Amino acid sequence: MDIISGLSDDLLIKILLLVPTKVAVSTSILSKRWEYLWMWLPKLQYGHRREPEREKLRCFLDRNLPLHRAPVIESFRLELCNTRFKPESINMWVVVALSHCLRELEIVYETYPPKPNILPSNMYTSKSLVILKLDGEILLDVPRMVSLPSLKTLKLQSVRYVNDETLQRLLSNCPILEDLVVRLREYGDTMQKLTVVAPSVRSLSLCIPYSHEIAEYVIETPSLKYFKLVDYSNNDHYGLIENMPYLIEAYVDCCCPDIYSLINSITYVKRLTICSEATLDGLVTLVFNQLEHLEVCLCTVLFSSQLVQLFNASSKLKRVDISLMDGHDPRQDMDYWKEPSTVPECLLSSLQSLSWSAYTGEPEERAIVGYILKHAVHLKTATIKSYGSDVWNLEILKELELSPRASKTCQLMFE
Repeated sequence: MDIISGLSDDLLIKILLLVPTKVAVSTSILSKRWEYLWMWLPKLQYGHRREPEREKLRCFLDRNLPLHRAPVIESFRLELCNTRFKPESINMWVVVALSHCLRELEIVYETYPPKPNILPSNMYTSKSLVILKLDGEILLDVPRMVSLPSLKTLKLQSVRYVNDETLQRLLSNCPILEDLVVRLREYGDTMQKLTVVAPSVRSLSLCIPYSHEIAEYVIETPSLKYFKLVDYSNNDHYGLIENMPYLIEAYVDCCCPDIYSLINSITYVKRLTICSEATLDGLVTLVFNQLEHLEVCLCTVLFSSQLVQLFNASSKLKRVDISLMDGHDPRQDMDYWKEPSTVPECLLSSLQSLSWSAYTGEPEERAIVGYILKHAVHLKTATIKSYGSDVWNLEILKELELSPRASKTCQLMFE
């Protein structure tokens, strides 16, 4: 310990940053040299797993946080689950952290019954805050005076909103916001209309859970490069998505039947991951003229017809991955495979890689793989991964091996 104690304060603080805050605090008993060293830590993370620890944590934060010595707190994280902390206590801790030019604030707060607002008003006018992450029973009540000039990342998961205008009021005062994540609540959320108008945002992830009774969402993010939409709501709702000319990648997992506005706004993407119950027949002029990498989920009944429509719309497609998205189960009643009247342009000119995960060898699957192998002139690799078993059926293997291939150099691999 004497050797370590001889190191500079800056180096010792870097060492303390490698361990949890609770462990770093415990070093204060080692010697006088270490007694207050932890108070210079620029990253603080507090939380408790068991109820008996709650009162100890409250007393510790009330007593020590106001004495913290670091001029800048890089990150302050509170994980308060199933607690009875008083809102004014949490409010005070956040105020203290903000007074140290706080860069990142993360609060995970789960409590029952829900408590009033735990966020201080000066959080909404912080000039230093770059990252803000809120999760759980947190009421977002954005005041009239709001300005977050440095905020670049905003992540809101299962929080409560005072009204439909709350989120947009916040976004309108974040001039350089780049990364936005919004996950609505399963239950107890009164928001009917979700509006996201954010000219500077480059990455947007929006999740609408099954039980949320949303009526409408409007998205206008002209600088967007990455877009993720998970929309499971069983409530009849309307979505308006404005054009996204700079979009590079989109992830769409959507149960609603009308996704025309969505599809028309993402036609510039180079990479698309999609799972949708909707038919694309109505999009007669559908064209993905930049799409190179396509991932399609196997779980929908309309899988095979959607695959043909996407092939026809993607003349520059180089790679196609067919799989099950996380948490999705395979359907036993896939629609009947009907060969296209003409071979899609991408099979004749650009497709180089095929990967099929969760392959069962059902007749429709075998027909689709056989069709691709037969017509993909420039195919380099075709990787087939079995579903639910490490042992391949020899008949299926033999049939695939003997399938006609348009590409003489195509490598067929089994996993």
